[in-house]
Parts: sequence; structure tokens; C-alpha cells
Amino acid sequence: MISWNAIQTVFLDMDGTLLDLHYDNHFWLKHVPARYAEKRGLSLEASQQELSGRYEKVAGTMQWYCMDYWSTELGLDIERLKQEVAHLIAVHPHVVPFLEQIRSAGKRVVLVTNAHHKSLALKMSKTRLEHYFDAMICAHEFGKPKEHPEFWQGLQSREAFNPQQTLLIDDSLPVLRSAHNYGIAHLLAIYQPDTQQPRKEVAEFAAIESFEQIMPGG
Repeated sequence: MISWNAIQTVFLDMDGTLLDLHYDNHFWLKHVPARYAEKRGLSLEASQQELSGRYEKVAGTMQWYCMDYWSTELGLDIERLKQEVAHLIAVHPHVVPFLEQIRSAGKRVVLVTNAHHKSLALKMSKTRLEHYFDAMICAHEFGKPKEHPEFWQGLQSREAFNPQQTLLIDDSLPVLRSAHNYGIAHLLAIYQPDTQQPRKEVAEFAAIESFEQIMPGG
């Protein structure tokens, strides 16, 4: 599936790619609505409905990914709420051996995430994956999410990567489309970002069930 001899740089998404998206889905769709309902004296259903509309308005923007924005917007301590369910943070199977092998193969390994730096810090503290990366980059540094062309321009200024020799693995189809439009030649999607949800349809991109499928030399 991957011609590793053609790859110099590996860009890896975090949530839904390396980590189980169940944590984030539970947090935004259940935990936050429950706490917001308590604060506002709403039913859980009314809270979920209101928040769903708010989420949709900023989907795909930096605001959606910003913990500080949501703390202000909802009057909740989002950082504290994330800690409350941090026991759900989990690494997908075979991720650690995959990271070990691509580093051993001499690839530059970079985490590229839309997640807020506070969320990144929490997840690294729980998973201890940070030492596998040559760099960890949050889209907040560039002021544009990965869905936007300006993100890749900003990343190019930091990483000076050759798009033809770069692999991006990401669970977001809009992000993969954006990377494709920028010229990144090697793209892989994830079939099941959230282990508690059904397999996704990702027909427009090659995709993996597990990192075990793409081990260098495997």
C-alpha cells in the first residue's frame, strides 16, 4: 500500500488517526452537553440540540478547535472538563510499533494536528507518544486549520518538505482533500477513527483498518 522508499516525511494526524476518536466524540456530544445542561438548567436533549447548532456554525474553522473559544462561548472550563473524562484517551492498536519502525527507517515523523495546544498537552501526558516525533505542530501556530490551503503553506515554511515524498495519514476527508490540492502525493485515510462507531466510507482515498497493514518492511 505504501512504497516506503519513496517517502521521506510522514505527517500524522492525532485525533481519530493515532488516537481513538471515541474520547473526543464522547466529550463534545455527551460530556459537554451534560455539563452545559446543568449550568443552564436545560434538559440534556435541549442542551445537545443547542450545542449541535453552535458546533455547526464554526465547523472547519480555528474556533471549532479552540478550547479557549469554547470556554468563553459556553461559560465552562473546557480544560477541566477534558480532564474529567481523560481516562477515555486511548491509542489505536499497532500505533506504537508503527512509530518505532518508521523512525528506525529514517523517516522524519511529524505530528500535525488541528487540536488546541492544551488538548495536545493533555493527550501527550496520557499517551507518552511525544518522543516518537521529530516535531509536533498545532494548526493554531498558523491561524488556519488543516482544511485550509494556508495551513500547508505555513507548514512548508516550518518543515520544508517535498510534497512528492511526503505521506499524510489523517481521518478527515476535508483535510486529505486539502493536502491533495496542495500536492502531497501519498495520502491515507482511516476506516474507523472512533472504535465505538461503524466503519466509514472513504472511497476517494486509500485507507487502512490498522497501522499493522503499513509497517515498513511488513
